[in-house]
Amino acid sequence: MKSGKLKLFVILLGQLLTIMDIFIINVSVPSIQRDMRATHGEMQLMIASYLIGFSSFLITGGRLGDVYGRKKIFMGGTVLFMLSSVGCGLSSGVPQLMAGRFVQGLSAALMAPQVLSMIQILFPEHEERTRAMGWYGITIGLGTIAGQFLGGCFSSLTIMEEPWRLIFLINIPICILAALSSLKVLSESKAPVRQSFDLWGIAVLSAGLFCATYALTTSEHRGVHIQNTVLLIVAACVLLYFIKNQKSRLTNKRPYLVDFGLFRYQNFNLGLVSVSFFFIMLDSYFYILSLFFQDGLGMGSMMAGEIIVFQGLGFILASVFSAKLILKYGKDALIAASGFIVMILAAQLFLFRMKTDFYLFCLLLFFHGVGVGSIIPSLANIALSGISEKLMGNASGVFNTVQQMAAILGIVAVGSVFYYFLGERPSVDDYQKAFSIALLINIFCLFFVMICMIKVPEHILPRTKKRVPFQK
Repeated sequence: MKSGKLKLFVILLGQLLTIMDIFIINVSVPSIQRDMRATHGEMQLMIASYLIGFSSFLITGGRLGDVYGRKKIFMGGTVLFMLSSVGCGLSSGVPQLMAGRFVQGLSAALMAPQVLSMIQILFPEHEERTRAMGWYGITIGLGTIAGQFLGGCFSSLTIMEEPWRLIFLINIPICILAALSSLKVLSESKAPVRQSFDLWGIAVLSAGLFCATYALTTSEHRGVHIQNTVLLIVAACVLLYFIKNQKSRLTNKRPYLVDFGLFRYQNFNLGLVSVSFFFIMLDSYFYILSLFFQDGLGMGSMMAGEIIVFQGLGFILASVFSAKLILKYGKDALIAASGFIVMILAAQLFLFRMKTDFYLFCLLLFFHGVGVGSIIPSLANIALSGISEKLMGNASGVFNTVQQMAAILGIVAVGSVFYYFLGERPSVDDYQKAFSIALLINIFCLFFVMICMIKVPEHILPRTKKRVPFQK
């Protein structure tokens, strides 16, 4: 049987692509806007289109894996990601680039749930799975840093016109490697009982999530106005209808998209609440931090980027060691890590000032990354532990969807509070006040995360002294 490490490496290539392409576009925006002669609004929609496609189809992607096979859907997502990347790289105008980014997000939604599902299935033992989720966390950190680094590197090249196109074309060799390796290394897995697929459910759920994601994502840039309010109301009505429809289908034993039996698992519910509050905190923090550094403290974009890279380095380092801490201390390690982030945010309340030394900024961001990297890999582990194989893709899709929606909600909600306290003509003191209030909201969110961790059953993250070889 193939090594568990090799299988893990292959599926994490898909996770790397998913994360890297969220961040790789950000640094390249000025170059793309100049060469495409795009407006600010068009660029905002181009960035948002990836997240809209990603968030709208995660549950569908998870369910497809359950019904038709996780290996098959993972490979299909990889190939579609490659083709959409080619489309983005060769696009001649903004509409084509928007469409390509949307399809990229959709294909990432096919891959991402299979990654979490296959980790849970490949590594059923707690010790093995915890170490595998540590590597999952490392991949997120690497994707974040690599995305920002490659985006800046390719956009600054002078050997060709429009070098930003390379940020999309670089995906081609990674996709080919992932697809061919999947074909040779991965074993197929799907729900043990043959099931039909709910096409009507896909249409309804995707429409509801699309409306919600589009409204929230565009509110981040345009603010809340009548169009977005109407879209959110429509999304709420569509999603309520979807829930009623799915419950009826389950009762009548007809094909369904979401099995609400998932919510009978206490750890799944705790995992969803934890990841919601954690990503409301995390994504709003990064969004506001960049604004505060550049507009409030007057840093250049290069200096701000260098400081934020230290957060990623701390994240990767923590992901390396987090598995050992979880195995030794169980959920107490996560509670301690949450408290550690609270302390770091509290320190930033008092120490992030114009006269603060550069190295102190770097140190506090590094420690923030250590705390975050100690928690993120275990959130999915908590939610998906003990879920039956037939529900695994469903659970992974729901988990990923909640995570993405929470991230967008955090940016919009906490960002709105931040802008409210800035006022129309903000001074440095106004930025300081708005940043401090945003950090207090982040700390409040972390207290909810800690409460959820306390309530996690001991058997979900048991302490262990026995070392199990990392092999499948």
